[in-house]
Amino acid sequence: MSAKTPLEGTELVDCARANAKQGSETAAELCGYGNDLNRFKQAVKQACEHMGVQFNELTDLTKDDSSLVEVEGEIVAPDSAGQL
Repeated sequence: MSAKTPLEGTELVDCARANAKQGSETAAELCGYGNDLNRFKQAVKQACEHMGVQFNELTDLTKDDSSLVEVEGEIVAPDSAGQL
């Protein structure tokens, strides 16, 4: 079911990710952008930048890779669950 109005933010990224394997045209339509692929791609890129996710093309969203998220700083975590 396509969105009645163009999605934005995390909703747009989630919808684009869920429909990326079906192609850009289908993803744009289902995310509420109709045939305007340029506007769709720009909106997804902007939403991804805001979330700290690297985005160059729609297939980037289908990768299950933690390296897509840019993390700044040092990650601090316990060595085991018992040290929580």
